[in-house]
Amino acid sequence: MSDSPSSQKPEATQKPRFSRLTIRRLLDLARPQARRLVAATFFLLIGSGMALVYPKAIGFIIDEALGSRQRELIDKAALGMTAVFLLQGLAMALRFYLFSTSGERVVTQLRQQLFSSLMSQEIGFFDERKTGELTNRLASDTTVLQNTVSVNISMALRNGAQALGGMALLFYTSPTLTLLMVAIVPAVAVGAVIYGRRVRLLSKQVQDALATANEVAAEGLSGIRTVRSFAAERHEVARYDTATEHAFELARKRLSQSAFFLAGASSAGYISSAVVLWYGGRLVLDGALSVGELTSFLIYTLMVAVALAALADLWADFMRASGAAERVFELIDRQPAIPASGGERLTALQGRVDFQGVRFAYPSRPDIPVLQGIDLTLQPGEVVAIVGPSGAGKSTIAGLLARMYDPQEGSLLLDGKELRALDPEWLRLQIGTVAQEPMLFAASVAENIRYGRADATDAEVEAAARAANAHEFISRFPEGYRTLVGERGVQLSGGQKQRVAIARAVLKDPRLLVLDEATSALDSESEHLVQDALERLMKGRTTLIIAHRLSTVIGADRVLVLEGGKVAQSGSHEELMSQEGLYRRLVERQFVAA
Repeated sequence: MSDSPSSQKPEATQKPRFSRLTIRRLLDLARPQARRLVAATFFLLIGSGMALVYPKAIGFIIDEALGSRQRELIDKAALGMTAVFLLQGLAMALRFYLFSTSGERVVTQLRQQLFSSLMSQEIGFFDERKTGELTNRLASDTTVLQNTVSVNISMALRNGAQALGGMALLFYTSPTLTLLMVAIVPAVAVGAVIYGRRVRLLSKQVQDALATANEVAAEGLSGIRTVRSFAAERHEVARYDTATEHAFELARKRLSQSAFFLAGASSAGYISSAVVLWYGGRLVLDGALSVGELTSFLIYTLMVAVALAALADLWADFMRASGAAERVFELIDRQPAIPASGGERLTALQGRVDFQGVRFAYPSRPDIPVLQGIDLTLQPGEVVAIVGPSGAGKSTIAGLLARMYDPQEGSLLLDGKELRALDPEWLRLQIGTVAQEPMLFAASVAENIRYGRADATDAEVEAAARAANAHEFISRFPEGYRTLVGERGVQLSGGQKQRVAIARAVLKDPRLLVLDEATSALDSESEHLVQDALERLMKGRTTLIIAHRLSTVIGADRVLVLEGGKVAQSGSHEELMSQEGLYRRLVERQFVAA
């Protein structure tokens, strides 16, 4: 691949920003939750308002109740505060629930949109990106955003309301003391801005490092059989340790920045409280302020300081989320080079395929041509086998036919219609593929067969299995068609997986069929059963066979020999064997040996 995880992230050296566009996109996602959010905000204001009553009540008890020595006033004040706290607790619970569930819904929508966008991308997109990186975007980046759009927004609004309300009551209680306290705020604000920028960049780098570590883990786990066969467990563990240590070092730098800022902000808050206590004490001695008012002021000061410290911490979280949001929205907004659907659908498909002067190089390796001027015609119902040395472009032709890629030059036609003009979704429904190593999902046998047609009945699934010579071995399983095949079908043998894949193709009932080395990895007995099933499947269908074995070539109507991305020979098996050339050498050296 041309891009490594690190090379795909040029933005890591730039300073990400929580742009207005990003905020607007998040708000658009939150719009369906408007009623819940309005209700949550209402309860937030109630809870914050109740919290601001507490210092005033303390001041009242000190000045009025204790000063007058009336027990009834103390009792009433205590009961009133109890009622306030109960109301505040209820409001806080409702606020938390409504904000959190709204945030969960927003992130669920975001994950769904991201996965939908990923599934619509062209195959070339996946050639240049690792699966671990993409799954990390789905898991890690959206989790960061989940906290941002749920609990963190709730906490930011609550602390913001508490800070503003507290400041208003501080000015009401003593403007002089408030101005003295506010003098410290600008320094803290400047520090918060500098801190936010540094943490934002480091947080983005941490997320990228974690994505790289996730890629390493995904490769090791998905290829565990290869790892085990080479006794490379320690090597994979070392790779993962190196990747996670790099992420840890970046996280440590971020946390050290956070620690210094929080220490400074906390110290500034407590120093301001000490200054207020000193000057307020002098005002009490001078008779300009009562003891109760000073007590209320001190509590309000602490409330505002705590709220501002919480807002600073939340600001760091928002900055940490900015990079994740930009990456997620970048993937959501990406337009695939080959659309997943949209275009013309033919009403009556005959199955004629034409390659006209096709030249192609993979997007990840644009400087290495794979096909160089391919001209090829498949007549309706014709069986054409393609042979050639490894790297000649055999599988590439199959990929182009299903429009996994588009050629750089030339045209591909289906019944005389340019493939680019046809609906890709409809086109792929007309093509059945049986690969050398078929992909089975971690589901039951029936579900894997039904992947060929989701609305198929149990009887149709069984009929497809019988046609693929798969019913007999499936019936021997204790759970029959409900038997789970394991991840990638590891619970089945190679021949069994091939026959399930053939049954899937039978159920799909395609007009075009691609057999990509479908029997090359099987033993003789399995090959016989699979070949018999394939012959039934090929009847009446335009078939393209990519083959390494002589048995799959002999029955073809025509054989094409590829060499260096070009058609070197064409003809029947007998015709090509009568000629001196590449085909004859391949048969003698490879097919017979196989």
